[in-house]
Amino acid sequence: MSGNNSATLPAATVLSPLAGVWWGLLGVVAFSFTVPFTRVAVEALHPVFIGAGRAVVAAILAVIALAATRARLPQGAQWGRLVVVAGGVVLGFPLLTSFAMTSVPASHGAVVIGILPAATAVAVVLRTRERPPVSFWIFAVLGAVAAVVFAALSSGGFGHLTWADLLLFGAVIAAAVGYAEGGHLSRELGAWQTVSWALVVAAPVTVTVSAVSVAMAPPAASAVHWLAFAYLAVVSMYLGFFAWYRGLAIGPMAQVSQIQLVQPVLTLVWATLLLGESLGWATILGAVAVIVFAALSVRTRLRGAL
Repeated sequence: MSGNNSATLPAATVLSPLAGVWWGLLGVVAFSFTVPFTRVAVEALHPVFIGAGRAVVAAILAVIALAATRARLPQGAQWGRLVVVAGGVVLGFPLLTSFAMTSVPASHGAVVIGILPAATAVAVVLRTRERPPVSFWIFAVLGAVAAVVFAALSSGGFGHLTWADLLLFGAVIAAAVGYAEGGHLSRELGAWQTVSWALVVAAPVTVTVSAVSVAMAPPAASAVHWLAFAYLAVVSMYLGFFAWYRGLAIGPMAQVSQIQLVQPVLTLVWATLLLGESLGWATILGAVAVIVFAALSVRTRLRGAL
């Protein structure tokens, strides 16, 4: 890699038509373990330490990569846009999901977070001021409603939505904004560079928060909990973005972006196999409804953009 790498590949590079899809799938598989491993980590580690500490570890890796490749510095307004990316995917999503996973199963989190593809599509529409067809908004709203209904029924009714559900919805919004802005910025800085600089920008906050968390509640956990934390820091927070953004860069972006729709399905599988969580019909039907509406909204937007 070099400091002048961009989010696109040289015209002379010849790749398989499925290369982008396979790289994108690798990124999604990497991200699909995030919720289950967060559920494992919060059994022994404080949510604040998990959310901020994993970003500190990833920031160290980012500094090494940026220094080794002599990556060029962002310019002007790019710094402000990096703050938006950092707020969404470095601070917002990790912290909110870490707190949410202290009180709800990973399978529950997977269903609610299943609206992320549609939410990201909405964020991109608002960011680029596109004018998708009315059907896009209908399916996006239906997906959100399906997620809310699932969360409400799982919590005992519409008057019993838990704070964990609110945190999960907040995490979805944070990630959607961070993905949308990060996707645009990666065209200028490069994919892995954008993630790396976002981690560096957030470092003063994440280091401070981590230090305070350690001082107030020194972490004490087993090897299993530390391994889960290590995965969240190295893969979920950093390396997973390498594969995901490389897949989008190779393209076709329309097809690659839709691979994210399989993420909640994979997460439900890992929650069952790794954590022994049982999947009731409510969870299965909720996941199907959320994924179907998310798929319809994303596909409608893609057709409308052609």
